[in-house]
Amino acid sequence: MRLGAGQVAVVTGAASGIGLAMARRFAADGLKVVLADVEEGALEKAAAELRLAGAEVHARVVDVGEREQVVALAESAYGTYGAVHVLCNNAGVGSGAEGRMWEHDPNDWKWAFAVNVWGVFHGIQAFVPRMLASGEPGHVVNTSSGDGGIAPLPTASVYAVTKAAVVTMTESLYAHLKAEHARVGASVLFPGPHMLRTGLWESHRNRPERYAKQHPRRTPYRSLGQWEAAMQEAGRDVSFTPVEEVADLVAAGIRADRFWLLPESEHSDRQIRARAQSMLDRAEPSYLENFILD
Repeated sequence: MRLGAGQVAVVTGAASGIGLAMARRFAADGLKVVLADVEEGALEKAAAELRLAGAEVHARVVDVGEREQVVALAESAYGTYGAVHVLCNNAGVGSGAEGRMWEHDPNDWKWAFAVNVWGVFHGIQAFVPRMLASGEPGHVVNTSSGDGGIAPLPTASVYAVTKAAVVTMTESLYAHLKAEHARVGASVLFPGPHMLRTGLWESHRNRPERYAKQHPRRTPYRSLGQWEAAMQEAGRDVSFTPVEEVADLVAAGIRADRFWLLPESEHSDRQIRARAQSMLDRAEPSYLENFILD
């Protein structure tokens, strides 16, 4: 589908990081943008920045883990602009789980699933029926991750499980849209190919009380800067992908009706092949060995 003036894009998790980069890109292409985020102050700042640049913006505070709030977002978007052509289910959190899986706080799983999985499903149910009913071309982009979407990083297993679910949900959505001969496409996004500077590392700042940890953390949360410093001290180089490159990948993918928004990466390709070969060989998942830590 084309992207241009007269169209409307809805982006969740839009106040910072990848979400804000996508909103900026859509606005630069002439689209009206609907920004949704749980963090009110950052959302207001993002909306003001885009308006200053000449964009037409509608912003709404939304917790995507709450179905009613996502339905209200859809009502607000359609009430304001009368249409939605692009939906980016992008909001996501890192759970903050620590220790082995059997030691995890159940609320870490509940919160991560509420945002990363249920949030995507809520977006699909709130927007896709109306996008289909319009008869106009449209596209849904769901944000996954190489961590889980390709192969899990065992030290971030909760996040990985949720992002694996997003891949399967998007594959199923694609099949359902094709079965309906819909003019709405679907894509799954793997941001990268390198690390990204986003607020995901500090997700705990927006953790709702209903998902509060039942037991205090044994170790402090580690910021992206602290993690990067630790990697450098260990002699490991860390590369970062600008979020603007991710937004460009999304825009190009929508135009090309591409399902896998997966940037070229030798590392990712090796993981994909190793995982597939392990399954075909009915063998142990040796592709995890480099990530299994004592």
